[in-house]
Amino acid sequence: MIERIQKKEQAVLVGISHREQSREQMLEYLEELKLLCYSSGAVPVKVFTQNIHVYDPATLIGKGKVAEIKTYIEEHPDIDMIIFDEELSPSQQRNLERETKRKIMDRTGLILDIFAGRAQTAYAKTQVELAQYEYLLPRLAGMWTHLEKQRGGIGMRGPGESEIETDRRRARNRIALLKERLVEIDKQMNSQRKNRGQFIRVSLVGYTNAGKSTLMNLISKSDVYAEDTLFATLDTTVRKITFETTPFLLSDTVGFIRKLPTFLVEAFKSTLDEVREADILMHVVDVSHPSFEDHINSVNQTLTELKAIDKPMILVFNKTDLYRIADDDGYLHKVSLEDMKKSWIAKMHPHSVFISAVGRTNIEELREIMLKLIKAQYKVRYPYNTYA
Repeated sequence: MIERIQKKEQAVLVGISHREQSREQMLEYLEELKLLCYSSGAVPVKVFTQNIHVYDPATLIGKGKVAEIKTYIEEHPDIDMIIFDEELSPSQQRNLERETKRKIMDRTGLILDIFAGRAQTAYAKTQVELAQYEYLLPRLAGMWTHLEKQRGGIGMRGPGESEIETDRRRARNRIALLKERLVEIDKQMNSQRKNRGQFIRVSLVGYTNAGKSTLMNLISKSDVYAEDTLFATLDTTVRKITFETTPFLLSDTVGFIRKLPTFLVEAFKSTLDEVREADILMHVVDVSHPSFEDHINSVNQTLTELKAIDKPMILVFNKTDLYRIADDDGYLHKVSLEDMKKSWIAKMHPHSVFISAVGRTNIEELREIMLKLIKAQYKVRYPYNTYA
């Protein structure tokens, strides 16, 4: 029997520059949107950009750009969808679908689709389903009606696959039920966290694909799922570890990303409670990424929103093995890694270390910093404890 190979969906991407987002930022976000596409299983084949001073209330990008995209799609009928890097209103999404006769998604919808495909535990699936319903609720009426005979694919997983014609009343009932279910799970998780309260807790945080799970595996000698892709980990993993007779708990959490919608952060509230209740944060940074400084700022902004920015923190610059000096177009770094270690970036935090989790480089220095901070926390909590 010959196994049927499923054709990957082809996508057109649309980026917008405006007063609050320069053209350089737009292009950078589009590169990230391409990675999100690959993570979802789609193949980006064309990118359109538009400089906007005033948003078009009907289509966001205006009739001229819509016509340009429509012409390209007519010349390339294999295009399955159009993905916008900006958030679209329900009416804009419907208008664009009506004009182009293609599935329209925005960045939020794409992230939700990736989450739907990556959720493994019942808890993560419940969190994702709640976020999907809250996103889909205002979009239920007339959603993708031209695709009635083409169900399935990216953006149609979960509720999008079986509940797309469900009326708003049933959707709201489902949202209420999911919230009740999460409240019950939250109580269970809070009890579990209280039972672990005697140990110092260290939580890995960082931008998605920074290497948190790989580092978790290295430190804990466990087998946490790790892949070179965005949002490889959604479920929180906790491991008990001992350094030189000093025990502590290490947790891995969902990665952060720019333009992460507020309701999605809320849906993952309990997962992020691991960050809120941690004693020490290990902020893992992909130092090989050309925009790692922006990633640091994005994570710090989220930590500020979680009221966790003032916790003791180790800034871990990971993937030093992939660090490269700028190529001809200047896309990568302009200084050597050695110069960077001597510059302000290494001094921006009292506890910084440059490592390669894959290459196991400088891990001993990281362990020493961790042990020092963990013992300091034990000394504060239990002044007469032998761990301190």
